[in-house]
Amino acid sequence: MRRFSEGFLGYAFAVLFCLAIVGVFLLITPQSRTEHIPRVDYSMTLAQLRRTAPYEVRVPDPVPSNWVPNSSNLDPGGYTTWRLGFATARRSHALLAQSNEPAGAFASRMANSDKVTGARQINGVTWQERVRPDKNQRTLVTIQPGVTIVVTGQADWAELTTLAASLKPQPSSR
Repeated sequence: MRRFSEGFLGYAFAVLFCLAIVGVFLLITPQSRTEHIPRVDYSMTLAQLRRTAPYEVRVPDPVPSNWVPNSSNLDPGGYTTWRLGFATARRSHALLAQSNEPAGAFASRMANSDKVTGARQINGVTWQERVRPDKNQRTLVTIQPGVTIVVTGQADWAELTTLAASLKPQPSSR
């Protein structure tokens, strides 16, 4: 018994025994292979925004197919700002943000860039393109009367364009 408790042989035996216990534990522990993306219901936040926003609120209607809304944040402080995050169909991140904060400051902060790199027309509306390569972030910005709308994230241009194209104005409930 002494040869198993001293020297290299004892050490190797103890390590193998521990690895065997861990292996058995991993085999009998249930494991989920399904993807879990938290889904949020933003209807209450939207209702509050429609009551308080001094601008015409835009909402994805309908939400693009296979997209999962996973965050919603309303900041009714000095300016009314709403952020709605999504996991896209390709499981990238996209964010819709809108605010009555001064357009330049809000757009630059959300895009992490103040440099406009291009423009595109989506449903007859001109959107600025901004890119932040070091963060792999693409952004679309449109400035409308009283509101700046930003669609940004690590999603590709096609997915960001899909989100921007799905936006529909919502009537105020004031």
